[in-house]
Amino acid sequence: MSRVAGRFGRVEPRRRARSYVLGLLSPLAGKNSWTLAEAAGDVSPDGMQALLNRSGWDTDGVRDDLRSYVAEQLGDPDGVLIVDETGFLKKGVKSAGVQRQYSGTAGRVENCQLGVFLAYASPRGRTLIDRELYLPTKWCDDAERRTEAGIGAAVRFATKPQLALRMIGRALDAQMPAKWVTADEAYGSDSKFRIALQQRRIGYVVAVACRQKIPTETGSARADALAAAAPVPAWKRRSCGPGAKGERLYDWAAATLPDTGTAGHGYHRWLLVRRSITDPAELAYYLCYGPADTTDEHLIRIAGSRWAIEECFQTAKGQVGLDEYQVRRYDAWYRHITLAMLAHAFLAVTAAAVGKDHTAATTASSPSPSQRPVVCWHT
Repeated sequence: MSRVAGRFGRVEPRRRARSYVLGLLSPLAGKNSWTLAEAAGDVSPDGMQALLNRSGWDTDGVRDDLRSYVAEQLGDPDGVLIVDETGFLKKGVKSAGVQRQYSGTAGRVENCQLGVFLAYASPRGRTLIDRELYLPTKWCDDAERRTEAGIGAAVRFATKPQLALRMIGRALDAQMPAKWVTADEAYGSDSKFRIALQQRRIGYVVAVACRQKIPTETGSARADALAAAAPVPAWKRRSCGPGAKGERLYDWAAATLPDTGTAGHGYHRWLLVRRSITDPAELAYYLCYGPADTTDEHLIRIAGSRWAIEECFQTAKGQVGLDEYQVRRYDAWYRHITLAMLAHAFLAVTAAAVGKDHTAATTASSPSPSQRPVVCWHT
């Protein structure tokens, strides 16, 4: 807490924030303002609610301190920035950004808020380092609702990929030790998202849909059509990292894509395809970009690292109350989420300090190009 003490203008909110984080780290059955207040010895939740809604402190400054803490304790030159969103189920229509929308957390359309998050993963550990609340256009265009939820005039509509790029930009500008970005189809299928990453000269391995158009030697083709034409020697059984039941084995094929002038000197683009061992019809596709000497195995490891943010969501919700807030205001959401992320980072750093092994398993080999009828498959 001494790292973030300077972000609080007065001693009272600083002490309250410490109690709040301690409560989030405690084994309470529920972690809302009432239970956190009781754990702190308060007679009412007024102080905790004031911390989130009225007290003067620099929320984004705490986020920046959190990111520096993670860089110092878990940083690795080959670190990965991971983007994803998670839903927060809510009742009513007052909470900032809430509406009926699809939530991957629930697996269906629900009344919820959606938060876009940035996680950091390295061989030393993984945790959340940034967050943005997604505001649907109906919210952005409704002045009355904006005022009631405390949404300032400077806040404008932004797509989820735009929110993701905002967070990635902050991390890179702060010299976060990372060489790669990974994300699912919602982000990978956005060409502006991919181009922005290329302009920042950061590698990426992002999922795309089977219908994604891929540049080839003869024009373009769908990702699934290219995968269907991959020669048998191109498929290699590899692990993309350890899971709950051991190594996560799949069959993988990688192809070097033609230079369309967008990769840049010293960088290449690839198509990576993952095939299920038990169901060969189950395929996943990734567009990749990175230094020319990147191996297939490295791309596979980056693709497999995306699950780390799912683990972060699970542990942050289960252990530090990420989703147990009782606030409606826009700024209060950021305050609770930031303090919960701080608590989660502390747990991740503590786990790393006592020797938890988060290293992803890889098998080294040197790919060699084969003949390329439309793209260059590695065999």
